[in-house]
Amino acid sequence: MKSDIHPTYYKDAKIVCVCGNEMTIGSTVKETRVELCSKCHPFYTGLKVLVDTEGRVEKFKSKAAAKADKSDVLGKKAKTAKRAKAKAEKRAAKEPELLVEA
Repeated sequence: MKSDIHPTYYKDAKIVCVCGNEMTIGSTVKETRVELCSKCHPFYTGLKVLVDTEGRVEKFKSKAAAKADKSDVLGKKAKTAKRAKAKAEKRAAKEPELLVEA
């Protein structure tokens, strides 16, 4: 086996959390800084803090409301029929009516 290939193991390595909690464990790094620990993590504390300002239900409701506002938009067949009717009315207005004498 090769010698001096393994990192140094510290039995008194210190873990420091942002909340101020300090722990002593065994590690290959002398000191480690972490953002969450068992004292401040919501899973362990039972406190639920939602970071999301707009949840999934609210997003769904806003999308549904936007879609309902667009409900007056016509489909392809209805648009084609509407255009054809408008063209026919325009043509009828341009052409002078033939007066038939009786």
